[in-house]
Amino acid sequence: MEAHRRWFTLPECAVTLAGPKKTLIEERPAAMTLVGDDATTLLAIESIKQLKARYCRYLDTKDWAAWRTVFADDFVSDTAEAGGKVIEGADDFVAFTRNALGRPSQATAHQVHAPEIELTSATTARGVWALQDVVRFGPGVSLVGFGHYHETYENIAGRWVIKSSKLTRLREDIVTPVLSVYVSDRIRRTIGNVAGRLMGQKDAP
Repeated sequence: MEAHRRWFTLPECAVTLAGPKKTLIEERPAAMTLVGDDATTLLAIESIKQLKARYCRYLDTKDWAAWRTVFADDFVSDTAEAGGKVIEGADDFVAFTRNALGRPSQATAHQVHAPEIELTSATTARGVWALQDVVRFGPGVSLVGFGHYHETYENIAGRWVIKSSKLTRLREDIVTPVLSVYVSDRIRRTIGNVAGRLMGQKDAP
């Protein structure tokens, strides 16, 4: 008997395998909250994935004008737990990041994966992304980090944008050709304080 499969868009998904008498019932994962019909929900989730992909590409290619478009005007960035600070307003955040990472010689690479995205209404959502990033400090010296983005999103006039983003770290290492140094919480705070002072001096008239 020829094997065949059938899928049903119901509160449960029924899959018939190798004949009509062998049916596997799988419940929809509890983490997926459906708002409206399933197709609309999946399209929204895919749009948010594309949004985050553009976030990484524009950031790493230093296309600051394009990067600004992925954020809501009242966007809030929170990197306090990762040694940074809270910045309110998309314009201020983009300017701060450009000042820190905008030099052509300072290459960066942000890779995100394993998204957990949930719609909280027809126009709002939240998500968590696993992150690995590399920031070049200078010849032969780079920071390699691992962590998560915890974000919220909003659909404004038919377009999804990032409303808030909180960065948490699992691990950071300063990597050179001869050794790798683990960045502890204490070292991270020290680096953050020094960087803050240096950037403050740079911004001073």
